[in-house]
Amino acid sequence: MKKNMMFLRSFMILVLSCIAIKINLCFPNILSSLKTLPIDGHFNFEQLHHAAKDFGNRYSFLPLAVLHPNSVSDIATTVKHIWQMGPGSDLTVAARGHGHSLQGQAQAHGGIVINMKSLQGLKMQFHIGNLPYVDVSGGELWINILREGLKHGLAPKSWTDYLHLTVGGTLSNAGISGQAFRHGPQISNVHQLEVVTGKGEVVTCSEKQNSDLFHGVLGGLGQFGIITRARISLEPAPEMVKWIRVLYTDFATFTRDQEELIYGESTFDYVEGFVIINRTGLLNNWRSSFNPQDPVQASKFKSDGRTLFCLELAKYFNRDETAVVNREIHSSLSQLNHIPSTLFVSEVPYIEFLDRVHISEIKLRSKGLWEVPHPWLNLLVPRSKIQTFAQLVFGNILTDTSNGPILIYPVNKSKWDNRTSVVTPDEDVFYLVAFLSSAVPSSTGTDGLDHILIQNKRILEFCEIAHLGVKQYLPHYSTQGEWKAHFGSRWEVFVRRKSSYDPLAILAPGQRIFQKAVPYSQ
Repeated sequence: MKKNMMFLRSFMILVLSCIAIKINLCFPNILSSLKTLPIDGHFNFEQLHHAAKDFGNRYSFLPLAVLHPNSVSDIATTVKHIWQMGPGSDLTVAARGHGHSLQGQAQAHGGIVINMKSLQGLKMQFHIGNLPYVDVSGGELWINILREGLKHGLAPKSWTDYLHLTVGGTLSNAGISGQAFRHGPQISNVHQLEVVTGKGEVVTCSEKQNSDLFHGVLGGLGQFGIITRARISLEPAPEMVKWIRVLYTDFATFTRDQEELIYGESTFDYVEGFVIINRTGLLNNWRSSFNPQDPVQASKFKSDGRTLFCLELAKYFNRDETAVVNREIHSSLSQLNHIPSTLFVSEVPYIEFLDRVHISEIKLRSKGLWEVPHPWLNLLVPRSKIQTFAQLVFGNILTDTSNGPILIYPVNKSKWDNRTSVVTPDEDVFYLVAFLSSAVPSSTGTDGLDHILIQNKRILEFCEIAHLGVKQYLPHYSTQGEWKAHFGSRWEVFVRRKSSYDPLAILAPGQRIFQKAVPYSQ
């Protein structure tokens, strides 16, 4: 028995030694093969920690190297090299833009992270005419597109609330904000893409050319290709924005008004909302940037201890249209059922309104409150279930909103293209409900990470038990079975596209949908 144990121990040591030798032999070979690739940019093999973190601040996976490409060819050469290494290699590739992902989606443990912002130098090309558009790098920030577009009097039609994100990053998800009811998400406003597939092929695609790849990549979570260039639809840019906030105490009235605003030809260009639970001094905070329409009545309004619902509206206009716009706004507001004394208005330049979150970012950074864990939860809730959802979640599972805003607003499914990879509820209207929490590091209280994660789990469990038909936006799951349930009937199409465009599962490993070199089935 003792001899057998000694033999087994010796055998295990030998096996482990062989594995270690193999790793040590392979590792330098991989590094040297990357170093000899004919690229214009460069690899970084040492300063890797930046590529192992993201806005979520919860996951950190060190890559083997970071590629700083000078051209699309650099990306294609690198991916093709890994593709040619075959399934025996563990190398994967993640495209990283501004690093605003939440669950390590843009990280590649032991793989290659591509710094997409290195492509920002590729010049934007504006095409002005009846149907204006701009060709931009996939690594370009939306704020830069806005700034350059304004020089031509043009701007993209659809936005996210935060503009310091890359084009490739938001188009790989959807890109939603208060304009989505009118123009759809950002992926509904793209004419053409240039994509590097998981085989290292550079493919131009559009609705008419390589359409399956085009629709697959839009909202495809980076699974079928890396977006290296995009043609974005533009419209004339306004000069100014009337920015309006009103409050409600009744959720049903609040959602009814929101839905009325997104039907037909709304006066407003932007419709969002947010939930306020147990917040005091709310209107006093608004007074620094918003003017109460009726200061005397507003001063009498007490928000303490109640769950309130804020409707946030914006109307875009040029200065010479002020009088007409004011009349339109007054007429539209008179048809709403908000609390009259809570009408607050501000007038700001267009760029200031769109870049409003960045102003908050600067303040939070100065206090050391930006680079903290962000256990966000984003849900798409069917219109028919939103009342049920609200009754249990607001004021019950969630008893305050001091950890961050809770956004809630409806969008029209008719503005979304069901050929893309994004999964939405099966109703004509659904709501985005976004729990944008920030956790205080080391806290064990209600503002701590563990407490917020438990709340998120309770919300998801309630949605599951109540069969609400909710879908996650910016989805995150830990098993392929959960991903299969997320995609439902569209899973087979998703798998087929993966098999066609990234058969070795090289791309976007941080999404945890497919595992490299492990067969996946329908």
